[in-house]
Amino acid sequence: MPLIFSIAAYDYMADALVRACGAERGVVERSNFPDGEHYLRVVSGVLDQHVVAIGGTISDAAMLELYDLACALVENGAETLTLIVPWFGGATMDRASKSGESVTAKNRARIFSSIPPAKNGNQILLLDLHTEGLPHYFEGSLHPVHVYARSVVETLARELGGASFILGSTDAGRAKWVESLANSLGVPAAFVFKRRLGPAETEVTAVSTKLDGETVVIYDDMIRTGGTLMNAARAYRDAGAGRLVAIATHGVFPGDAFETIHASGLFDAIACTDSHPNALALSARGLIVRPVAELFCRYLR
Repeated sequence: MPLIFSIAAYDYMADALVRACGAERGVVERSNFPDGEHYLRVVSGVLDQHVVAIGGTISDAAMLELYDLACALVENGAETLTLIVPWFGGATMDRASKSGESVTAKNRARIFSSIPPAKNGNQILLLDLHTEGLPHYFEGSLHPVHVYARSVVETLARELGGASFILGSTDAGRAKWVESLANSLGVPAAFVFKRRLGPAETEVTAVSTKLDGETVVIYDDMIRTGGTLMNAARAYRDAGAGRLVAIATHGVFPGDAFETIHASGLFDAIACTDSHPNALALSARGLIVRPVAELFCRYLR
């Protein structure tokens, strides 16, 4: 039976994983010094135990907390270490498109790869990554596993799309994934084509098909500010769509992003998983949130 630990922001998922997988909760003591430094102590005994550490790159502080936790688990004798990173922030910067750019995704992978190995190895579970090539950035003995939330997304699409709907993408970059998901659901797919104008601004240039009042369920791997999502929704509406539903694996929603998307009046429903703590906090304000803890159970040792 594995021992489940987490950083503070992901305590909710650690509790869910204990329930879903029949595991045991590990205890961590945390406090802050007056100068802002952090204290972390693993209270549960982990010698020769299979341990799990849940966290994410939702912020630099959160990533460092996960790093410190993982190192403490290994240094106190863990048999194996499984890192669960439901949201891998920085994944959109997976390559340099301009000279001098920092490839954030690769840098984060290198940091995780530097965690000392447990006696029988380390693995990292990553959920619905923005790019399929990202696991290749991990180095050394750390084994990356790309976990897919397809079953959760499909259930949401059928629940919110109704008896008949079209699955839409937010841009051509997600077309292959959306087409695969549409084939699995047995529904048609539609695509929009966009041009990026800046870091937070895009422009839709075309829609792949003419619509006639059909429900369109728009899927994207993540929703951040929602600009791309709302531009795609307007394009589908202008092309003749009826009801619009938005589904994402990762609901990041910084600041008042969710309120802005909700207030646009474009969507009958907005849904995502609980891979990011922000999404869980918004569930009381109309965001539909589904848990993903159970998806990781099969990979625990």
